Amino acid sequence: MSIDVTDDQIQALAATAKPFSLVQLRWTADRHQAEAEAIELEHQRRMVSLRAEGVIAVLCPVISDALAGVAIMTEPLERAQQIMAADPCVQAGMMTCEVLPCLGFPGDSLPG
Repeated sequence: MSIDVTDDQIQALAATAKPFSLVQLRWTADRHQAEAEAIELEHQRRMVSLRAEGVIAVLCPVISDALAGVAIMTEPLERAQQIMAADPCVQAGMMTCEVLPCLGFPGDSLPG
C-alpha cells in the first residue's frame, strides 16, 4: 500500500456507507439441462434489464464453472431475494442464489 489513510478518513468514508444487497449466483449440476441456452439467454436479458432500471448497480458475470456471477442490487434484502427467486436460471435449477446484506459507498465505480 502506497497511500497512507488516516483514522479520520476511514471514519468519514464509513459515515457515507449505504445498504445494498450482494447477489451470488452459483452453477448447479443442472446447468446443461435441455433448453439451457434459451433459459440462460432469458436470465441474461432479465439481469441486463434490471441493470438498465437501476435495480442492479453493478453486474459482474464470472468466468468460472462454479460461480456464475455477482451483482450489487439497490433493493433491500427481502426485495432482492424476491427478485432473484423469479430468475429463469434459478427457477430452472441451473443456478442457486444467495443474497447477502452489504454496505457500499456511493460514487464507487468500476474503472472505465
